[in-house]
Amino acid sequence: MTALDTTHDPKLRSWLTSANTAGCDFPIQNLPFCRFRRLGSRESWRIGTAIGDQVLDLRAAGVIDTDDMNALMSTAPVERRALRARISAGLREGSADLAAWDQALLPQAQAEYTLPCRIGDYTDFYTGIHHATAVGKLFRPDQPLMPNYKWVPIGYHGRASSIVVSGQAFKRPRGQTKAPDASTPSFELSRRLDYELELGFIVAAGNALGAPVPIQQAEDHLFGVCLLNDWSARDLQAWEYQPLGPFLAKNFASTISPWIVTMEALAPFRAKFERPPDDPQPMPYLDCVGNRERGNLDIVLEVWLETPRMREAGEAPAQLSRSRSAQAAYWTAAQLIAHHTVNGCNLQAGDLLGSGTLSGASADQAGSLLELTQGGKQPISLPNGERRTFLEDGDALILRAYCQAPGAVRIGFGEARGTVLPG
Repeated sequence: MTALDTTHDPKLRSWLTSANTAGCDFPIQNLPFCRFRRLGSRESWRIGTAIGDQVLDLRAAGVIDTDDMNALMSTAPVERRALRARISAGLREGSADLAAWDQALLPQAQAEYTLPCRIGDYTDFYTGIHHATAVGKLFRPDQPLMPNYKWVPIGYHGRASSIVVSGQAFKRPRGQTKAPDASTPSFELSRRLDYELELGFIVAAGNALGAPVPIQQAEDHLFGVCLLNDWSARDLQAWEYQPLGPFLAKNFASTISPWIVTMEALAPFRAKFERPPDDPQPMPYLDCVGNRERGNLDIVLEVWLETPRMREAGEAPAQLSRSRSAQAAYWTAAQLIAHHTVNGCNLQAGDLLGSGTLSGASADQAGSLLELTQGGKQPISLPNGERRTFLEDGDALILRAYCQAPGAVRIGFGEARGTVLPG
């Protein structure tokens, strides 16, 4: 796991004033990656780093010689740390690079973004134990968690082609649903459209087919973390998910943030991985000292809703929930890598692993409307008097996240925003 170094020094300041603002998502201690171009242009996509309210074009700055993000992510951990150190040094106060790099900056408001890398495969896990328990109680009151949940990281292979970047809208999906009192299913637009608050783990260098990744080396195969909203059509899901799991209820859209916050940037925000004493402890291939001591990521996660009425009135979005990843996830990112590859499965640079919905233990920490409304039975009230059970046309759902800890500078993830269009 990445150790602290000079790039994490809380005393570091950038020659770019906006990066030194308290509460800024992108101080010099963060340095997340994206792919961007000038807004409204047809320029090729370039690799950038966020700093304050700007994005630094790394190739224009002479830091890298490629526009291929997957190739950059495939480099060895020591090379990735050296690249971070080089960017940090060039952006610090007093850097000799100021004059040249200042010309390679673009205001983030004047940029457009695409997916931060090519995502060849997408696996969604189910690590949020409070979400799994809450949803399980809705459908299986006598057995909320299945017997395998505390033994094996549960996951399914999702659809990579329908992953979109923050800011893109999508049409309300349609498919088969079946009302409880109906004798046959119907084909219609989803009426129970939901979001899921997740983290996305981006794979760095992959592994060869047939060569499992030991948990001690798993984080060498992780490049970083983004926000992920795995949109869900709950009525389609209820009818189709048995016996093989989600299909049309999940594959119509998944939204991720444009920024990948690197594992190096997250080094100050690690936490212990501990299981309750009465729970089964992980099998040996899912366990090591390093994972127990620092395997968890302590990230504050927030969900906000902006309705059409709020937009028209110029009102701010309403916060629906807040949770912490370290208290929500039953499995760590390293365990997901180790489990995914233990049978010889080969991961590749750019693969996306979803955490599953990261809800907290209390009602105000729920990561989906399914939980917040108790399956649609208890509508939630918004500050402007509107009510919601599930998402309506025109609603924009916004995920935000940040890390903070004593002795460290707060860093953020930007946001993952998606808007529902009529079907």
